[in-house]
Amino acid sequence: MKVNIFILLVLYVVYFGVLITLGYLSYKMPNFIFGKGKENEDGEPIQTTSLNYMYTGMLLAILGILVNTYLLVQDTALESHMMEWLNIVIRLMHITFGIAWIGASFYFVFLENALNRTENVRDELAGNLWAVHGGGFYYLEKYKVAPKEIPKHLHWFKYEAYFTWLTGFCLLFVVYYFNASALLIDKNVLDISAAQGISIGVGSFVVAWLIYDQMCKSRLIKNQQLFALIGFALLILFAIFYCHVFSARAAYIHFGAMIGGIMVANVFFVIIPSQKAMVAAAKKGLPLDPTLGKNALARSLHNNYFTLPVLFVMVSNHFPSTFGYEYPWLMLGIISLGTAGVKHYLNLKEKRQLNVWILPVSVVILLAACFISAPSTDPYACKKEVSFSEVNEIIQKRCVQCHSSNPTDDVYKVAPNGVMYDTPEDILKKKDLIMQRVVVTKTMPQNNKTNMTEEERQLIRCWIEQGASTK
Repeated sequence: MKVNIFILLVLYVVYFGVLITLGYLSYKMPNFIFGKGKENEDGEPIQTTSLNYMYTGMLLAILGILVNTYLLVQDTALESHMMEWLNIVIRLMHITFGIAWIGASFYFVFLENALNRTENVRDELAGNLWAVHGGGFYYLEKYKVAPKEIPKHLHWFKYEAYFTWLTGFCLLFVVYYFNASALLIDKNVLDISAAQGISIGVGSFVVAWLIYDQMCKSRLIKNQQLFALIGFALLILFAIFYCHVFSARAAYIHFGAMIGGIMVANVFFVIIPSQKAMVAAAKKGLPLDPTLGKNALARSLHNNYFTLPVLFVMVSNHFPSTFGYEYPWLMLGIISLGTAGVKHYLNLKEKRQLNVWILPVSVVILLAACFISAPSTDPYACKKEVSFSEVNEIIQKRCVQCHSSNPTDDVYKVAPNGVMYDTPEDILKKKDLIMQRVVVTKTMPQNNKTNMTEEERQLIRCWIEQGASTK
């Protein structure tokens, strides 16, 4: 798709103009622009709120510049190079904001669990905590509802979640949706168009949130064990659904994005509105609804349990033993359950409610994934010696379209991860990687784009097991 160069130049001027203007204003004239000392109706300093809006605008301008540059180099030799750097930049931003969000989530759940609720606690308090960190002592108090007077400077934890979701959604587009035909769609799984795949992916996030939100608003929320059981069953159903629609890697990412979408929706639709309502009522001297705080705390606790499964999904694409298993949804279910169990143990430990069986059972569940996904030690007998020339013929026919110094693939113009099979030495150096990706997990070629046969995979296996000689 060719884009008018003049339009791109105009957009560059606009994006850089916005970036420079907002950067200058946020640095040079904060008191004049933001209204020093004033607060908005939510109790946030206008100065802080305005700065956050400016930083959001700067982030969007940067994303606009990156997308503009991609459109400029599209269908050229620089396209894959640009895509790789888009991936790097947005992934780094996503990880940074994600650490801030998850760190805050872990800390406040720990704080809730570790509060002293009995010894010398004033009637208006739900508890307190002494802590030491970084060479200093800290004393924290939690109010049952709200203090008699709302403090002038009140910090809100929300932008970490919003920016994590925004950068994650951008990353989903850069990695999977821009190259939907290559990375999102596997015609061996389901033969659909790129547009259909993207629509299904985005639509599933909305459906998942609506189901979860209705569960939280129903009587089911009062029975935590039943809620968790049904919720886990629904997660498994979504995992199965994704694995029957998308390529295995894309299915994993959509599973994680679906959970992440629920987490940020919890913040946007429940947690922050509840906090705003509590602050507004306290400022006006109106009776406070304690259920607001309870609902927000419940959603925050759900987010806390979601974090480890999401983190697993973020790293799973580097480990084909997970998504390359015959039933990839089963690996998702096992590891999600095991990691949630580990988080439950840690939460109980923070409450000083030690349980001797939760952690060992969770570890056994996680180890089960390792044993279940292990390949058969001798799936096929190697009845004859396989020569390197046979293996090289397969690799030249099925692999070098992407993995060479001059790829001919329609998507990859640079060898993915720098892996090249131009010489016998290149192939020999990567024999362990070839064994894992081509033979054991069968995740290469990507979506079996070059139609490698099972017989060819077993010839490669035999060659490696026979010593991988290039003679």
